[in-house]
Amino acid sequence: MTEFQTVLNAVLPIFAIAAVGALIRQVNWLTSEADTSLLRVTVNLLVPCLIFDSILGNRAFDTRSNIFLPPLVGFITVAIGIPLAMAVQRFTGLKEDRARRTFVFSTAVYNYGYVPLPLALSLFDKETAAVLFVHNVGVEIALWGFGLVMLTGGTLRESWRKIVNAPLIMIVVTLGLNFTIGKEHVPTFVQTTAHMLGQCAIPFGVLLLGAILADHAHEFRSARGGRVAAVSCLLRLGMLPVLFLLIAKYIPASVELKRVIVLEAAMPAAVFPVIMAKHYGGDPATALRVVLATSLLGLITIPLWIRLGMHYVLGG
Repeated sequence: MTEFQTVLNAVLPIFAIAAVGALIRQVNWLTSEADTSLLRVTVNLLVPCLIFDSILGNRAFDTRSNIFLPPLVGFITVAIGIPLAMAVQRFTGLKEDRARRTFVFSTAVYNYGYVPLPLALSLFDKETAAVLFVHNVGVEIALWGFGLVMLTGGTLRESWRKIVNAPLIMIVVTLGLNFTIGKEHVPTFVQTTAHMLGQCAIPFGVLLLGAILADHAHEFRSARGGRVAAVSCLLRLGMLPVLFLLIAKYIPASVELKRVIVLEAAMPAAVFPVIMAKHYGGDPATALRVVLATSLLGLITIPLWIRLGMHYVLGG
């Protein structure tokens, strides 16, 4: 098996599970009425358990820079996408300001959870997955710090409250346990329970992701023009990966953080901006076009960028 096939085999199951999520939505096994409660369970229970299981006793945090540098990188890698997306938005053909702001936000925010996390575990190790969680704190800060301001014209004060959530609290708590009592003093049954629940987080979350995308498919079909899709793919899957890999190559960081940046360099646009656009006055059709276009093309580009990143950044 070639190295490219190894990466491809790690990517395909994620898209297959999302496709299953879309299918069970179509046959009404997973109804839209259940989404709110299921998302709440995933975000507030399953993901925190996965974080606890991944971070507790993880030796990656013996390197103290893995606590402070990953969130900074997460924030910066979203922030640099915003001015670049603003610079190319005129080529999209979008005239309405609401649609153009949604394009910028959707293109700048990459998928930082349900796609890179299983890839971190299958291609690398538990240490890399743990650093990914801490890295995502910075992405969340950028997501809410820039997202609501761009979509609603609101203030940063209104956005910051969204950052304090169950996953962030669990990251802080688990890191605190690592540096105080240590893993060996946490009861075994607690660790086993968290592990069992945490193993449900990725497949559960990806199923919901596929179902939500299926709900919005009609908005994609009704959106006009292919230029939004083309420009978003050129930036998200063409230009930004080059910048990410340059950062990963030259930043004085741990190998775990470099691996995280390589994974994020290959990622398509995140799905959550579609939901944010729907709820905060953006243009969901534009956001969905960005997500679907970059995700579909990502089936080809994700393995290519990851393989290139492994050679260029990690020397693998």
